[in-house]
Amino acid sequence: MSVEFKITDKRDLNSEDYLIEVETRHIAERWKPGNFVILLLHPNGERVPMSVQKAEDGRISMFIKKLGKTSIELYEKYQVGDCIDHVIGPLGNPAELKRYGNIVLASDLVCGHAENYGMTKSLSTIDGNHVISIQSFPNKNEVYPRDVLAESVCHEYYLTTLDGSYGLEGHYLDVLRKLLDKGRVDIVFAGGDIAKLRDLANLTKPYGIPTYVTVRQIMVDGTGMCGSCRVLVDGEMKLTCIDG
Repeated sequence: MSVEFKITDKRDLNSEDYLIEVETRHIAERWKPGNFVILLLHPNGERVPMSVQKAEDGRISMFIKKLGKTSIELYEKYQVGDCIDHVIGPLGNPAELKRYGNIVLASDLVCGHAENYGMTKSLSTIDGNHVISIQSFPNKNEVYPRDVLAESVCHEYYLTTLDGSYGLEGHYLDVLRKLLDKGRVDIVFAGGDIAKLRDLANLTKPYGIPTYVTVRQIMVDGTGMCGSCRVLVDGEMKLTCIDG
């Protein structure tokens, strides 16, 4: 029996990013925050890994940047009601969802914002957690619609823009620094710009705060066979597709 991966929602988040929702019950029922999926639009298409924002009612939602052949093709040529050839997943390892105490979720790019929402929503339901979400955008015009921001699923929320045109001026690092100084952070999860994630690690290290980041790497098959997504973690070779 063939499976149809029907597009059930598609809309702009800002000038660069968009949301796509796909009907895929077998993935939606098993997906957990930290998992990702791979899209294959058609038999001759690329296999492209995507972060998932949420999974509800047999559907998964993804935030995608209009950058690269497949993401642009999906945005320009596929509409609600059309079908994608394959959605593969859930892949990777889910995050450990448990009581941590004061948790900070931080993000500044499209993939990070998707992961921020999913992690925030799940961790907020666990007794004993106080979840603080921080999302950073370049300016007011690039801020996502409120219904997809993590604001609605966390206990405490901060939105920053680099130019100060909306929310707080600055980056999530600026907000986090103040929270650290006040002793309000037990653990940090973050995703987005790799340079900022490096700055994040340098920021939290002196405080001794456990910090987990999403490292994105070029990926071909997503199952550990090609080895293209190799990264070094504490001097040990890891594959982002199966170890992450």
